Amino acid sequence: MLEKLFKLKENNTNVRTEVIGGITTFMTMAYILAVNPSLLSASGMDKTAVLMATALASFLGTLIMALIANYPFALAPGMGLNAYFAFTVCGAMGYSWQIALAAVFVEGLIFIVLSLTNVREAIFNAIPLTLKKGVSCGIGLFIAFIGLQGAHLVVDNPSTLVSYVNFRGTIHTQGICAILALIGLFITAILYIKNVKGSILIGIIATWVLGMIAEALGIYVVDVENGFYSLYPSFGTTDFSALSLTFGQVFKADFTNVGIINFIIIIFAFLFVDMFDTLGTLIGVATKADMLDEEGRLPRIKQALLADAVATSAGAVLGTSTTTTFVESSAGVAAGARTGLASVVTGLLFLLSIFLAPIFCAIPGFATAPALIFVGFLMITTVGDINFKELTDAIPAYLCIIAMPLMYSISEGIAIGVVSYVVINLICGKHKKITPLMYILAVLFVCKYIFL
Repeated sequence: MLEKLFKLKENNTNVRTEVIGGITTFMTMAYILAVNPSLLSASGMDKTAVLMATALASFLGTLIMALIANYPFALAPGMGLNAYFAFTVCGAMGYSWQIALAAVFVEGLIFIVLSLTNVREAIFNAIPLTLKKGVSCGIGLFIAFIGLQGAHLVVDNPSTLVSYVNFRGTIHTQGICAILALIGLFITAILYIKNVKGSILIGIIATWVLGMIAEALGIYVVDVENGFYSLYPSFGTTDFSALSLTFGQVFKADFTNVGIINFIIIIFAFLFVDMFDTLGTLIGVATKADMLDEEGRLPRIKQALLADAVATSAGAVLGTSTTTTFVESSAGVAAGARTGLASVVTGLLFLLSIFLAPIFCAIPGFATAPALIFVGFLMITTVGDINFKELTDAIPAYLCIIAMPLMYSISEGIAIGVVSYVVINLICGKHKKITPLMYILAVLFVCKYIFL
């Protein structure tokens, strides 16, 4: 049955590999169960309700991806989009979270239409192969940077923006987390080199276990005020009735004090970031998994984009911000996942997390950090496929690569890459390389910077 449904042999994989890949993806994404409720609660939403909505939306979106697209891509409420939801729409703009959910719901409906009419697929196919390679490398650096932050190896610095952690001054908090993350990174790398199956997952669990040992020995000190919680999972129960506080509230939004222009701006802000974050993630992960065809196209991309769109609207109904394809899916792909079976495993774990939320929420960021840093290395290896002798191709790819981590956004990296590709090739007399849709995308990106 599994073979018929997911075509395991055709994709050179097996059940064991897919299960490990699915678990690995979940472990690297589990932080969203703690982070999303924390962020969205700033808008006035109930934390427990948001946690349940996050888990259910992730389960539904990932399951849809598995069943209609057969890809090992997992979905969850996107980072960045949830911050925009809480701190811009509900914070700076002053709108209710019900209005924000309504904007997300409408955005999802628009995406469903765009996916069914091939618009999003056309955009994916219009991006040159060299830029797709650049996107993959850029995402590698981006998630590695996220991992370095999660490990507390890279911290804020008022003079240089970022710096390395002060090991000595924070040895019982940031310092020990960074040390444990480095140990976990070495464990992951060595196991991977030795071709140990599940090396990335083993690295996550080993780092977490070492952290619990450090806490027991008093080396790691709990400091809740500064965000350093106990590494031991609790076994409390979940209040399932809390979901009623957010479920269906999207249909109860009060538009009395919301102008139509303002609402459209909010929708398009969500729309723009979600579209190019998703496209970037699909390009990056699919490139690393060698899923693109000779022309750089992704088979069944329409189904993948449709799954993403449906999950967005469903998530809004449940009570969470935009649900999108997660770049952490690359961790599962790096562990060998190649089919939707891995996504089924990830989705079921998200469903299970509703009952075991306190356990999953205990997975610390420094434990998943080694996986992200190492997967970043695996993804950046595609830089060798970029033709650096053809400068009109290489320079836009380079700008795309550096923009993602430095601007902390996949969509901004794509924007810089597309605009620079069009401008450089046009001025250098190579306009025949530029497709009409690339011109349109470049203009839209420029307009975005001007008006949004």
